[in-house]
Amino acid sequence: MSEIPLYRWSATALAEGIAGGEVSAEEVMRVHLDRIAEVEGDVAAFVSLVSERDALEMAREADRAVARGDRLGPLHGLPTGVKDLIDVAGLPTSHGSEAYRDAGPASQDSLLAANLRRAGALIIGKTNTPEAGLGTLTFNPVRGVCRNPWDLSRHAGGSSGGAGAALAAGMLPIADGSDSGGSIRYPASLCNIVGLRPTPGTVPSARTGNGWDPHGVLGPMARDSRDAARLLSGITGRDDRAPLSWVDDPAVFLELPERDPSSLRLGWSDDVGGLPIDPEVRAVLREARRVLESAGVEFVDIEPDFEGADECWQAIEMFNFGADGKARFDEGRAGFRDDYLRNVAEGRALTADVYAAALAHRTVIFRRTAAALQGLDGIVFPATPVAAPPAEVEWVAEVDGTVFERYFLWQRAACRLTVTGHPVLATPAGFTGAGLPVGMQIVGPSRGDAGLLALGAALEDVLGHVGAVPTALPA
Repeated sequence: MSEIPLYRWSATALAEGIAGGEVSAEEVMRVHLDRIAEVEGDVAAFVSLVSERDALEMAREADRAVARGDRLGPLHGLPTGVKDLIDVAGLPTSHGSEAYRDAGPASQDSLLAANLRRAGALIIGKTNTPEAGLGTLTFNPVRGVCRNPWDLSRHAGGSSGGAGAALAAGMLPIADGSDSGGSIRYPASLCNIVGLRPTPGTVPSARTGNGWDPHGVLGPMARDSRDAARLLSGITGRDDRAPLSWVDDPAVFLELPERDPSSLRLGWSDDVGGLPIDPEVRAVLREARRVLESAGVEFVDIEPDFEGADECWQAIEMFNFGADGKARFDEGRAGFRDDYLRNVAEGRALTADVYAAALAHRTVIFRRTAAALQGLDGIVFPATPVAAPPAEVEWVAEVDGTVFERYFLWQRAACRLTVTGHPVLATPAGFTGAGLPVGMQIVGPSRGDAGLLALGAALEDVLGHVGAVPTALPA
C-alpha cells in the first residue's frame, strides 16, 4: 500500500490506518488538499472549500482523539464533501443556482452533515451539482461544468456530479449523493465509481416538506462497494425526525459477508424494458456478463414489467418540483433556468387524480419488482444508455436513433428503477473503446442494502474495474 499515493488508498484502508496509527489524519488531509489544488481547476468538482487552516485543524483534532484513545467512528479522519443542495454549517448552499449565488453561510448542519461529523468524517467543502439537482449532468452558472476525470471534454454526470468526479480524481475517498432519477447512479457509472440509491429511509433526512416521500433519497458514493458500505454505516440509523428511517444496527454495513460468485443467481435485462441503449454500451455489458459467467455467476434473462413507470415517475417528480418551487418563489427567489421553471409549472398544474394514480401505480411497480426478485439475488440493468456525453450538451438528445425533447427522458434507465422503491447499486462494468467508463445497476430486495453491497463487492472483485486510475489527470 505504501507505493500507492494516499489519495488512492481505499476509504477503509485510510480509516483503519488512522485508527491504528499507520498514518495520521493530518497527513491524509494534506495529501487530499494537495490533490485538490493539483486537479480541481480542470474538474470543477467543488463549489466551495473550507480554509486550509480549518481543514488541517480538523485533522489535528482527529489525531488528538486517536492519541486520547477516544472511541472512533467508522469515518474517523476521512475528508469528505457534501453535495451543494444540503446545508453544512459555515458554508453557503448555492443549490447550483443563480438565485443562490450570494447565499451566506448556513447557520447549522443538516442531519446528513451532522451524522457525517458524528461518524468522524471531516467535511472540507461542498460538491458541484446542477440547479436544484435537476438532471443527470452537472453544469450551472455558479461553478460551471463539472468535467469527467476520464476525459475532460466530457461530463461527469449528475446531479451528484461533483461527488463522482472528486472520487474518481482522488480528491475525496467518500462522498454523499442524492437520487430521485439517477443522480447517484449516472455519475457513478460515468466516472467508474460506485453509488447506492438505498432503500428509502436508509439514510435519514430532516428535510422540510413531505418526510414520508420515498422518491428522493440520500445515499453513499465511493470507489468500491466496501467503501460505500463503510460510508453508509456512518450516515444510516433510526431518527425521530425521519419517519421512514428503519436501520436499527448501522454496524451491519461494516460486516459485509463475502459472497461466492458461483452462488449468485442474477436476472439480466439488456434495455430496462425496451429503452434505447447505445450499441457500444451493450457490448461492454455483454463482455461483463461473459466474465462474470466464467466466474460461476448464473444469469437469467428476464424483462420486468415497467408499464406505466415513466408516467408514474414524471408525475411524482414534477409534483415535488411544484412544491419546491412554491417555497422558493415565496422567498422571492428569481433567476432559475427554464427547465426548472417548466417543471415547477407542470407540478403546480398537476391534478389530484393524476397524482393519486401515480402513487397507486408506484405501489403496483414495487410489488411487481418484489415478485420479479423471487429466487434471484438481484437484477442487472444498464446504468446509463450512453457513456459520458460531451461537456457542451445540457442533456443527451438522442440515443441509438431515438430523439428526446426533455432533459429527463434520457434518464429513464434510472427513473424506472426509482419507482420500484427497491435499492439500486451502480457499479463499474467496463470501458468503451475510447476508454470511457460504463456501469451497470443492480436492483436488490427492499431493505436488503447490506446484501446488495456485498453482492456488488463480489462482482467488483471478479471484474477488476474499481480503483482504475483516470487517464485524463496526473496519476
